[in-house]
Amino acid sequence: MSNATSHAPHDTPNGALSGAVRSVANPLAQVTSGVIRWRGATSDETSDELVAEEPLEIRALSGEPDGADGAAHAPETVAVIMRTPGHDDELAMGFLLSEGLIMRADEIVALQPGLDDDGLPSPNIIQARCAAGVDLGQRMRAAGYSRQFAVNSSCGVCGKNTVEAACALLPPVALDGFSVAPATLYCLPDQLLAEQRVFGATGGLHGAALFDGAGRLIAAREDIGRHNAVDKLVGHALLARETPLHARTLLVSGRLSYEITLKALVARIPIIAAVSAPSSLAIDLARSGGITLVGFLRGESCNVYTWPERIR
Repeated sequence: MSNATSHAPHDTPNGALSGAVRSVANPLAQVTSGVIRWRGATSDETSDELVAEEPLEIRALSGEPDGADGAAHAPETVAVIMRTPGHDDELAMGFLLSEGLIMRADEIVALQPGLDDDGLPSPNIIQARCAAGVDLGQRMRAAGYSRQFAVNSSCGVCGKNTVEAACALLPPVALDGFSVAPATLYCLPDQLLAEQRVFGATGGLHGAALFDGAGRLIAAREDIGRHNAVDKLVGHALLARETPLHARTLLVSGRLSYEITLKALVARIPIIAAVSAPSSLAIDLARSGGITLVGFLRGESCNVYTWPERIR
């Protein structure tokens, strides 16, 4: 906080605060903004670290040959996601898998920056070039996919609104012997928090992490949307050819929703844990999908809502 003299609000005209600029600490994920901070009847002008939020447009370029006239296929917009910049390739791949538009990593042969309206490469446009015989646009239309809008950072897999619809497409995760000890679960939140560097500076970011059966951290990701953080993790595993994630525990900050549970079911993650509460629909899907769901994981306590066989 600055040492500026305390003042009344009318002493600072509109526009006097410094605008949001990229943070030196993490220019991709953070911005620094001027702020008036009140304490009782006095205030100080200071600066604050905020989480960056920008749109990412995902475009698909068909792997089919160009038309008979030689004209190249135009890229097709799949979605526009509000996200925290960083690990965009992983976010795009995880999103495509979670939405059921791809089933394997090799269905996408390249990810590259797309061109903006001025014909210049844009960091907020990512173009997925499909393998031969793969046409995401055709798959979208065949499935009645209608995501012709910006995806909010807090939104998940909109449109798949029932447990029955999800389970009709995806078999339950098998009980194959993978389990963890309660003491292992208790050690996970601190490990995730230690990896949330931008959250530590801003307090405004969600986190997600994957762990092995012994509680060792495999990967962690942050984003302004908890669903985006999970997609980044799944995309990371997909690009590393590590899916399906049969022997992993997923931990998320905040609450556990139906959408996150569905993403875990797609990626075949057997255990999901959260430091906060699950929704009723998340529990229903976890129960039907064979996923062990753990909520209120705090200190040395937690609630296990489904498939307790995996908690030794």
